[in-house]
Amino acid sequence: MPEGDTIWRAAKRMHNALAGDVLTTSDFRVPRLATSDLTGRVVHEVVARGKHLLARVDGGLTLHTHFEMDGIWRIFVAGQRWSGGPTHEIRVVLGTGRHTAVGYRIPVIELIETASEATVVGHLGPDLLDEHFDPEEALRRLGAHPDVAIADALLDQRTLAGIGNVYKSEVLFLSGVAPWTPVADVADLTRVVDLARRLLLANRERFQRITTGSRRRGEELWVYGRAGRPCRRCGTSISR
Repeated sequence: MPEGDTIWRAAKRMHNALAGDVLTTSDFRVPRLATSDLTGRVVHEVVARGKHLLARVDGGLTLHTHFEMDGIWRIFVAGQRWSGGPTHEIRVVLGTGRHTAVGYRIPVIELIETASEATVVGHLGPDLLDEHFDPEEALRRLGAHPDVAIADALLDQRTLAGIGNVYKSEVLFLSGVAPWTPVADVADLTRVVDLARRLLLANRERFQRITTGSRRRGEELWVYGRAGRPCRRCGTSISR
């Protein structure tokens, strides 16, 4: 499943392509929204919230999408041939005079009132990529589940928004914490949270995730690049 940095980049690309322009194409290929039409509305902004993407348009409406495992937004210059999968995998198309955004295999597509966005993202914990990230609230939410394994706690989007399996594994490896350690037994939760945020921020602008400092193929990530090797700090093995 795409993680917070991937969704952040997708939102940025979509915002740069559509924001400020009037929609001339609006094609929803899901039954529940088949009659919905956004043409004539200006796209105000596209933002990420954890693993959720929110496209806000005129009239107080927001298009909420979630990629889950396979979804993706592809951006094309107007008139450019689309690529990203077969036509039957296209779920939604938004276009302006300059660009077209095509959503492939997106399983969650909702059109909601912008004022009601909390109904779809209000349950999320602090977003690690939010410029107003609140580390104290993140620590409070983690500490509220002392008996939960730290790996599970980091994946719970109600605690922290944006971490998936890759960052969970990399953060715990670098912190020297076994994934099954109860939250209450993690010696330095502040370090874990800070490292998670720093890794996401460092990688949000690039497609190649790097946590080792090396750009060499197969050496970019500690765990996912060297699956099965034991952590030099805690002796445990964190595999794919």
